[in-house]
Amino acid sequence: MARSPHGRRLIGAALVSTLLSFASCAAFAGCTPPAQSLHTGASSDDEDTTLGTGDMFDVRVYGEDALSTDYRVAQDGTIDFPLIGRIEVAGLEPGAVATLITTRLRDGHFFVNPHVSVLVREYNSKRISVLGAVSSPGSYPMRSGMGVVEAIGLAGGFTALANRDGTTITRSTNGELHRYAAPVDRISDGQQADIPLRAGDIIRVPERLF
Repeated sequence: MARSPHGRRLIGAALVSTLLSFASCAAFAGCTPPAQSLHTGASSDDEDTTLGTGDMFDVRVYGEDALSTDYRVAQDGTIDFPLIGRIEVAGLEPGAVATLITTRLRDGHFFVNPHVSVLVREYNSKRISVLGAVSSPGSYPMRSGMGVVEAIGLAGGFTALANRDGTTITRSTNGELHRYAAPVDRISDGQQADIPLRAGDIIRVPERLF
């Protein structure tokens, strides 16, 4: 059905108004764009997993229980490892630490062919923030494999007024901030996989609107 000139002008005016609204949203911090969907399989190439001061990791030397235990990175960025003494680990990836220990044990003639693995238990040098309608908002150390549900648990869980499925994650990627939806009820019910976190992520739980 053909529209009258007046009707076309009204539609055009509405479209212009909508575009101006989006432009204002981009120009002012007070307007928050809708959260995007965050795929759990998204690339993590820019994620920093190097070790730093206070981080705790588990070292396993195959067949050597006496050498297999947890280590915490000291203020000077080192750990004191049996047989080989103090080694610098700050700034290294877990795999590089395993290689370093393997090399020192082999070159020191302590073992012919040692097999060493390193698993990070806690990233105290890297933190996430949980804000909004949770019992204990604040900053928390990263843990290996931490997801959004675990992070909210660390913050004491939701308050009675929390809009659980309105939870969002703000993440910096290549210097740009992006906001992602984190439907916690769907995750808890097994309808969606948990969302793995990265250091620096900010989880925000809004209150329900009445």
